[in-house]
Amino acid sequence: MTRREMLAGSGATLAWLSVAGVSAEQADTKMLKNMGGEPPGFGHRSRAGGFDILEHCRSLGLGAARLSLPSADLEAARQFRKKVDSYGMRVIIGLAPPKEAAAVPQYEAAVRAVAEIGAVTTHASFTARRYEEFDTFDAFKASFERHQRSVELAEPILRKHKVKLAIENHKGWRAAEHVAWIKRLGSEWVGACYDFGNNIALCEDPAETLRLLAPVTIFVSFKDMAVAPYDEGFLLSEMALGEGMLDLPGMVKTLQQKDPNMIFALEMITREPLKIPVFTKKYWATFDDSYSPLPGRDLARILEIVRTTPPKTPLTRTANLSPADGLKLEDEMINRSIAYARKNLSL
Repeated sequence: MTRREMLAGSGATLAWLSVAGVSAEQADTKMLKNMGGEPPGFGHRSRAGGFDILEHCRSLGLGAARLSLPSADLEAARQFRKKVDSYGMRVIIGLAPPKEAAAVPQYEAAVRAVAEIGAVTTHASFTARRYEEFDTFDAFKASFERHQRSVELAEPILRKHKVKLAIENHKGWRAAEHVAWIKRLGSEWVGACYDFGNNIALCEDPAETLRLLAPVTIFVSFKDMAVAPYDEGFLLSEMALGEGMLDLPGMVKTLQQKDPNMIFALEMITREPLKIPVFTKKYWATFDDSYSPLPGRDLARILEIVRTTPPKTPLTRTANLSPADGLKLEDEMINRSIAYARKNLSL
C-alpha cells in the first residue's frame, strides 16, 4: 500500500485534510517532522480497538510517536527499526525504571532493545495526581523517594547503552522539585518530559514552569489548556491547539532554542475537565514548607489567571457522549490541533 492509499483510507486523515485545506499529494510532502502523538491523546480511538499508534500518527502526517516497547527481542527490535526508518519517523518508548535491584537485568534487556530501535528517548510517568493519590505529606515523601531510588538504579544502564530517560511532570512534583531531582542525579542521560498542562494543577504559572523545565527537557507532551472556576477551586481542561490560554508559539520557540529537533508529542486528551480542589484541606496535605513548599503567592497567581483568562470556547465535555461521538470529538480536536500546528508552528 502506498502512503497516498493509506492516507485516503483513513477517515481521520480525510477530516484533517479538509480542515487543513491540503490535498493528499501535498500531505505526502508536508510531514510534521518534529510533531508526534502520544497514547493518551488517542484514548477513544484506542478503546475502539485495532489501534496502532505508529500507523495512525503516520496517517496523520506526524513524524513521531510515543509507544510501548514492541519486544525486548533484539532481532525484533532491529526489524521494527527498519519499519520506523522506512517511514521517516522517530519513536519514544515508554519504559518504567526498575523498582528494585532484582528487576535491573530485565530492565537492561529492555533498554538494549530500545537502543537497537534507535528511540529518541525512553519515557516514564511515576505518579497519579498528587492531591488525589495521597492523604498525607509522609505518604507523598515516601513515594517521591522511591521514585528517585528507581531512577538511580536505571541510570547506570541508561549510561551504558547511551539511552535517555525523560521523566514526566505528571502532577506529582512541582517544577522546582523536578529540576532539583534531575540536577542531583547529574546525568546527561536523564531529563524531563515537559507536559505543557500538568503543573497548572500544582498552582504554577505556565511561564514559570517553562523557565524551570526548559533547560532539562528532552521532549514535550504537547497540548493547550484552559481554566475556569468551580466551587472548590478551578477546572483544568485540554483544548485543541490554539484554542486554549497557552503561548504555544513562544513556548515552542524557547524549547527549540535548546534542541531544534525536539519532539512535540500531541497529547490532546478528550475528556471531562479535571477538578483542581485548591480550596480543600486534602489538596494541601502533601505540601510542606521546608521539603515541598507551595507558596501562597503561587496560589494567588494561578487564581488570578483563572479569573482573568476565561475560556475562548466552552471546556470539553464528554460525560454524556456515546463511544462513537467521543471518538468523533477526539478526531475533530486532534485534526484542529494538527491544522493549527501546520499554520502557526515550525514543526
